Amino acid sequence: MSETGDKTQETIARIWELVEPVIEAEGMELVEVEYRREPHGWVLRLYIDQEDGITVDDCANISRIVSDLLDVADPIPIAYHLEVSSPGMNRPLRKLKHFQEHVGKIIEVRTLTPLTPLLNRRNFKGILAEAGSEGFRMDCDGQLFDIPLVLVERARFCYFETMKT
Repeated sequence: MSETGDKTQETIARIWELVEPVIEAEGMELVEVEYRREPHGWVLRLYIDQEDGITVDDCANISRIVSDLLDVADPIPIAYHLEVSSPGMNRPLRKLKHFQEHVGKIIEVRTLTPLTPLLNRRNFKGILAEAGSEGFRMDCDGQLFDIPLVLVERARFCYFETMKT
């Protein structure tokens, strides 16, 4: 990973550390943190959820709370836009419990690096066959892949694909 990529991952980890307890105290779950450069500048995007779903008011409330927290802690030394959102139907899968909840469903995964030097593949789409503490197994068109959680760059549930099957 590049030095910029390492810094971005460090920033994301620091944001998780700071905001997850605050979001949990509000009765919600922090599902995913994205920090990336987009055409209009840097964006910090937080995806939150709760059992009954997320409303616009929930997003606004968390945005105010987190904005104040980040202003004080100042983990990002440059200007950025803060966005708080519901994970939506094609929700990101980040934690072990997210993978466990979606066993038997279609997911898409991108790994940080290829799984093996021989298999120059980082993108996978298929049925999540099983999930354990170290990783998960996917069935991609009849071929099984064991993917360690530590190698996952991003993963998401494919709601519309699952609905077709």
